[in-house]
Amino acid sequence: MRTRTRKVTQALARGSVALLLAGTIPLLQGCSSATGGSSSSAGATSAPGGATSAPGGATSAPGGATSAPGGNTTALGGNTTAPGGNTTEVGGNTTEVGGNTTEVGGATTEPGGTTTVPGGKTAPGGNTTITGGKTSPGGNTTVTGGKTSPGGNTTVTGGVTTAGGATTQAGGNTTVAPPTTGHYQMENLDRGVVAVKVTGGVYVGWRMMGYEYTGTDADTSYNLYKDGTLLKNVTDSTNYLDAAGTSTSKYTVSCVLKGKEGAQSAPVAVWANQYLSIPITAPPNGPLGGVYTANDASPCDLDGDGQMDIVLKWDPSNSQDSSFSNKSDDVYIDGLKLDGTRLWRIDIGVNIRAGAHDTQLSVYDFDGDGKCEVAFKTAPGTKDGKGNYLKKGPAAGVDNSQDLRGPRGMTLGGPEWLTVFSGADGSELDTIAYPVLYASHSWGDTNGNRSQRFNGGFAFVKDNGIATGLPSIIQQRGYYTVLTVSALTYRNGVLAKNWVYDSMTSIPNGGGDHSCMAADTDGDLGQEIIPGARTINSDGTFKCDSGMGHGDAMDIAPLIPGKPMVTFSIHESLGGSDAHDSATCTFYYKLTNPGVDANRGRAEYVGAGDETSASCNGGGATGLCLTGTGTAPSAGSNFVIYWDDDEWRELENGTSITKASGTTLLNASGCASNNGTKSDPTLTADMLGDWREEVIYRESAGAALRMYTTTTVTKRRIYTLMHDATYRAQVNFEQASYNQPPHAGFQISPNMPAPPVPNIFIAGSK
Repeated sequence: MRTRTRKVTQALARGSVALLLAGTIPLLQGCSSATGGSSSSAGATSAPGGATSAPGGATSAPGGATSAPGGNTTALGGNTTAPGGNTTEVGGNTTEVGGNTTEVGGATTEPGGTTTVPGGKTAPGGNTTITGGKTSPGGNTTVTGGKTSPGGNTTVTGGVTTAGGATTQAGGNTTVAPPTTGHYQMENLDRGVVAVKVTGGVYVGWRMMGYEYTGTDADTSYNLYKDGTLLKNVTDSTNYLDAAGTSTSKYTVSCVLKGKEGAQSAPVAVWANQYLSIPITAPPNGPLGGVYTANDASPCDLDGDGQMDIVLKWDPSNSQDSSFSNKSDDVYIDGLKLDGTRLWRIDIGVNIRAGAHDTQLSVYDFDGDGKCEVAFKTAPGTKDGKGNYLKKGPAAGVDNSQDLRGPRGMTLGGPEWLTVFSGADGSELDTIAYPVLYASHSWGDTNGNRSQRFNGGFAFVKDNGIATGLPSIIQQRGYYTVLTVSALTYRNGVLAKNWVYDSMTSIPNGGGDHSCMAADTDGDLGQEIIPGARTINSDGTFKCDSGMGHGDAMDIAPLIPGKPMVTFSIHESLGGSDAHDSATCTFYYKLTNPGVDANRGRAEYVGAGDETSASCNGGGATGLCLTGTGTAPSAGSNFVIYWDDDEWRELENGTSITKASGTTLLNASGCASNNGTKSDPTLTADMLGDWREEVIYRESAGAALRMYTTTTVTKRRIYTLMHDATYRAQVNFEQASYNQPPHAGFQISPNMPAPPVPNIFIAGSK
């Protein structure tokens, strides 16, 4: 017996997000690269011109090798077959006399024409079944539940067949699975279709996946369907204004890659407003009188359905800054669907105080199973999303009734843990000791002001010195006198330290800001951690320091064309601001004003036609980041967002969006901002639609979040920013301490170079 092996990949398309509360359930969506097959009005697919059947059920397709009697089938690119019921398929696989069927990847074949693939059943006559298909005599082939009829027919994924060797498939042509090769692990997102009723019709936007972008614009287009009928093949953007659209229209989108159409997304209904209302329910008032409001959030696909969900932090009104005393009520964390369904609620407990510097969320799919996990600092008294006290690792058997808060209202020196929770149900997955304990250092004071300042997120750092492209949990403790950053992994059910950076081993002065960001600063495919003036290597070693000390705000982005990543930061003790090379800490400009605390600033390409560099604004400078001087529009002092039809970024502050010129584009009446004078949104991120960003605010009345989306058509087409490794990591860091907006890892401006092709694979596929 001669054997070969075969692996059959069935790429199931999954569609776009139906975002009205009564919307449909989406399926994930890939783009076609399979050879052959044209689309019919009913969504079925047949090979060009139809397959021709020969005596005994033999079938040949255009371009394939000749078939002979006996139920043989050849497909495009197939090699010659010999009598006996052999089958060859795309790719030129070898066949042998005796009815054997072999393919690349290799299922076991034996003489007599029988082919089996794990889970398939076989019957006499040269039949082939794959993953549960049923067979009948005559050389038929079924795949994943297809039905067959005599004559050598083939059906795939529930397709309907007719005699004569025709092949049909549900929903259009074969779609390829998201890539299994590539460096950075990304999420398997759905199409993210959004439709909004506007003056003059319906605006429709959708995602271009990172793996659908080849660098050649002509390779990829999108078919937009309305109520099941093709409306437009869109070749130059990922949005469209349907002038004849109505509030009852429903839209689907399919990708057309190199002329081959993929499956359509699930239909979405039309929003009546420019925003989606996401119902929320606040926790009851705390025992100390704290009243809860929705605070910061981070997005991720919690349950693996391809939609971005929301991890939302609830802060009580008695939350405290680390420099102040007094107790607070508990912090709660919710896992929310976009329709308002609450998947779980976690009560962090009394032993971790509420405040902007205390609870920092690391949110991503850390074990690569297609569903996100959530990690943050915990302590005795923390209850998981199922209402259970923590019980793994150091939490086992602990007295959870103990109140460890000292006279300043914070816990100093008690048990400190880091816990990973399931994104699907909030249950505890693993708990270990917090990687840097309070007792491990002398922090520069004894009242917790320096020790109880944390940041958190995730990044694609190195594992044991190797850039794997897999995500690590990042937790930072301290940034004044002592700065520590820990990278941890959660894989195969185990939470473990990856590496720990400690400033006492390099430059004792912390030099950290009230935020932290990640980016690959030196091109080695491992992301560095930038907590402020300092850059920490992707392996946890010291890289460089600008010497400018602590600051309140910063941006890490390609702010100067042709240069590596740039760090822009404002300064507290030294005043002023600077822009420096993130990898070497070499200055492009440096402005100091000792004794004047520069507490707000921003850097970004925001307009006025000068792309010599981005605008750097803050600490007395409003100019180009390249020099700190020159004519440049102000990038503002709060958030920035991609919103209108050009590539300049707009300014977001409070609950409004304006252009740098001052023109107001959005005024979210009835909403409120977060974090006092910082006036932050709950979240800005590329949540759905095209590459431009959504903004989420809490309603003033507290009953809902509102996710606003742009409704302006743009001709600029960029793949979803969530498939850019820099942007995706920075979106998670956005919620840490003093919130900062995320940046892409490539320049976005009117005369930008073509974006790089993302070096990614999709979670669960590798």
